[in-house]
Amino acid sequence: METILGAGYSGDPGDALLVDRAILGEKAALEALIRKHQDWIFNIVLRMVGSPQDAEDVAQEILIKLMTKLSTFEKRSGFRTWLYRIVVNHVLTMRRRPWERMFSSFERHGSLIDRLPASDSGLPARNPAEEKLLEWETRAGCLSGMLLCLDRPQRMALVLSSLFGADSTLGGELLETTSENYRQILSRARKQLANFMNERCGLLNESNPCRCRRKTQAAIDAGLVDPDNLRFDMKYLHRVKDFVAEETHRVDAGMEAKLHGILRDQPLYSAPDFKRVLRILLRRGDLGRIVNFN
Repeated sequence: METILGAGYSGDPGDALLVDRAILGEKAALEALIRKHQDWIFNIVLRMVGSPQDAEDVAQEILIKLMTKLSTFEKRSGFRTWLYRIVVNHVLTMRRRPWERMFSSFERHGSLIDRLPASDSGLPARNPAEEKLLEWETRAGCLSGMLLCLDRPQRMALVLSSLFGADSTLGGELLETTSENYRQILSRARKQLANFMNERCGLLNESNPCRCRRKTQAAIDAGLVDPDNLRFDMKYLHRVKDFVAEETHRVDAGMEAKLHGILRDQPLYSAPDFKRVLRILLRRGDLGRIVNFN
């Protein structure tokens, strides 16, 4: 269970020490704990809300919960497991965000794609590097929209599994269900997403005419991609597949396995620096009731 998010995501003995020091009032320990976990929290939230700006707001809300609930951590599980229960519970119960309302169903997303005319003429007045960047923005936005078409438990199961390597035991625990039910939720999510992409997307089915490059100019014209304000042009740490250990449960052969590969080719983004949240709370005295900061 302590393998969540891959072997490269170092944890636990150091976490326990940082928690103890933070509860005793050491600001540096609390900042170190935030730095250690903020990238993963941000990336989970980003896949759940679709917008980096919304993800920053939600991740900040979660980190505030982490700081104010830290003294309730009883060490009955690993710190990461405790923390990701907070993440999952917060994301599953929060109010719907704007991009969730926009991409509310596969039917609506498919209709949006169909309304964007395809073009083979490239992007006028753009150099090849710009074209590639804008094509990536179109692809990232479309894939993000597809994830948002799943309901939240399905989306969370897919994020935890395909993107972050959680097995069904941990996934079931985080979603507060059985391992078997978690596997069923995950299987339904993969099948729905794979079926949609198999019918429309050239990434999964090469016989489909829809290509990110051919839709990019139309996405710009429709305001879905802003060349001067790219949503997904963020510093990234690694590709998921290079950093996260392969999950232990089986991925079905064929279409779902190819979908799994597409999802794991996505970047892991670097989170904003959330230390400022800690400083704001300290100035307001909100943590004084919980931990003994001077």
